Amino acid sequence: MLNPNLILLYVADPLRSSEFYQQLLGCAPDVALPTWAAFSFDNGLNLGLWSTSARDFVSTGNGHRAELSFMVADATRVEALYQQWLAQDVTIEQPPFDAVFGRTFVALDPDGHRLRVCTPDD
Repeated sequence: MLNPNLILLYVADPLRSSEFYQQLLGCAPDVALPTWAAFSFDNGLNLGLWSTSARDFVSTGNGHRAELSFMVADATRVEALYQQWLAQDVTIEQPPFDAVFGRTFVALDPDGHRLRVCTPDD
């Protein structure tokens, strides 16, 4: 079985984005360069932030059609993160609400990538 272990987000400014994610996630990036930044997590997942102006960057796609999701234990934690992110001036696209799968909200990173906080499926 092949297990994905890296999520790449295409960003305008990896240094700015790495500062945003460092504040949001509470951990420093493993590397932060003008065209690339990366975070690694205890669960084996890695997050890469790749500059759309990097010499090697090629993509014919556009738009943000995916979300980076953070599943938390319960609705109380959803609300706590919502308040924390508001205090950090994170842009909120959808305030907390009850979706078919449970309590959730959606924020945006500096490049407009959707960041969903939610509970596991009810």
